[in-house]
Amino acid sequence: MGNLGWPEIMIILVLALIVFGPRKLPELGKSLGQGLAQFRKASEDFKRTWEDEVELEKSRIEPPPPDPEPPADDFAIAGSAEDAKPVDPEDSPAVARDEEVHTAVGENEKRDYV
Repeated sequence: MGNLGWPEIMIILVLALIVFGPRKLPELGKSLGQGLAQFRKASEDFKRTWEDEVELEKSRIEPPPPDPEPPADDFAIAGSAEDAKPVDPEDSPAVARDEEVHTAVGENEKRDYV
């Protein structure tokens, strides 16, 4: 079952002309063309539906990307991110320690000058 060449196509057309006659042959050609157009349209519709279903299944199978976690500096240490509460920077132990150091340095400087 190879490709049809020009001689084979001409033999088929002559046989069709003999069998169906010159009056019926244009109607058969028109019907054949309409049938091929409908088949092509149906196959493209099927292909489009198939691709849509594949994409839908892919989106159902693939997990959604994880939510980005908030920076650790802005939240107090807690059991989970949902339990975390924003921390006021003034209440931070590091800020309190820095204030004690600055206060101690300031008192030492006053003693040195007095």
